[in-house]
Amino acid sequence: MQESYDLVVRGGLCVSHRGIEAADIGIRDGRIVAIGTLSADGANEIDARALHVLPGVIDTQVHFREPGLEHKEDLETGSRAAVLGGVTAVFEMPNTSPATVNAELLSDKLARARARMYCDHAFFVGATRENVDELAMLEHLPGCCGVKVFMGSSTGTLLVEDEATLLRLLERGSRRVAVHCEDETRLRERKAQLGQDAWVGLHPVWRDDITAFVATERLLRLAKRTRRRVHVLHVTTAKEMALLGQHKDIATVECTPQHLTLVAPDCYDQLGTLAQMNPPIRGELHREALWRAVKEGVVDVLGSDHAPHTLDEKARTYPTSPAGMPGVQTLLPIMLEHVHAGRMSLEHLVDLTSAGPARVFGIAGKGRIGVGCDADLTLVDLAAERVIKREWIASRCGWTPFEGHRVHGWPMITIVRGHVVMRDDEIVGDPVGQPVRFWECLPA
Repeated sequence: MQESYDLVVRGGLCVSHRGIEAADIGIRDGRIVAIGTLSADGANEIDARALHVLPGVIDTQVHFREPGLEHKEDLETGSRAAVLGGVTAVFEMPNTSPATVNAELLSDKLARARARMYCDHAFFVGATRENVDELAMLEHLPGCCGVKVFMGSSTGTLLVEDEATLLRLLERGSRRVAVHCEDETRLRERKAQLGQDAWVGLHPVWRDDITAFVATERLLRLAKRTRRRVHVLHVTTAKEMALLGQHKDIATVECTPQHLTLVAPDCYDQLGTLAQMNPPIRGELHREALWRAVKEGVVDVLGSDHAPHTLDEKARTYPTSPAGMPGVQTLLPIMLEHVHAGRMSLEHLVDLTSAGPARVFGIAGKGRIGVGCDADLTLVDLAAERVIKREWIASRCGWTPFEGHRVHGWPMITIVRGHVVMRDDEIVGDPVGQPVRFWECLPA
């Protein structure tokens, strides 16, 4: 009896654990069930002969702002931006209003996402002094991707600045903890030196490399002491990367396309407060160190740190202007341009955006093209040459720091568990997103 499929992706160049090779992919009931030369037809077929077929891109750091800040973004608009950019799953951050700090608020986010999000999703729970004893229970709830810690203040009110609370947190629980590393004491001391109406180019002077290094060093020291796995988000400095390279037994590392692409002071001259984010875009010495860490394997994951604000909010005088920029929709096009420029291989990009996130966070069924895996696929045209334009951006904030950037390589089709949700820059499917599953949270 001949096999039948719900969908067949025909003849694309599949980027998998076997390398890059032309193959058909047969999909049934949301999963990959066959790879190779398939004779059977599917109920639906995609001719992918001119395209590269990647495992679905997983963006493990986005801020979709719902609840409480929907004028900037919400779960629907953020997920539309994600799938237009080839992203099939996202991890959303807890610094909403109210912040996601308990089971009730996590459940509320999952309910809000139901039948509204186009990509699969999971939500971080934010750490506070008050909920530190509950986190070991919260981190294992369905739909939770783990605990997020802000060691330095950023957007929102979440903050764990004292070492005693951080130590208690690391002593409890078992899943990898994602951490924003900036030293709050140094941030407060140095902000007093800015004064009113400062130039935004001072942002990396205020939140300097020492501010980041001190926090990262403290985190690693405590993680070593407690034997707790940690994930250091949006690393920006040369000294941090050198230190993290010595602690791969306990620490994984994230980098962002912004920090790999933009450079100070040029970005502040050209973009003003649109280039403002935490930790800051820094100078060329640090950008070179980030690329060196990518090439040496210190970096495990690329995340967009999608953090939208409206143009009116970004137009405020620095330092009252908010930090953050949209990025989920541009993550893949910007990194494909780096592939085109020879800074990394396509296989390495796939590891950082698919296999790496699955490996670091223990995602079940995602991150690779393999029989039995979720049929999450991102089809890209490496020959496509495009200019990123504001009109393409689906985020409610309506802008991108990469406007005008010419890129080679573009997401053409996004498939989430066998559902085609984006094709040729258009949303074509329903919001089929479901909670991501994790090995540590599956029933025994």
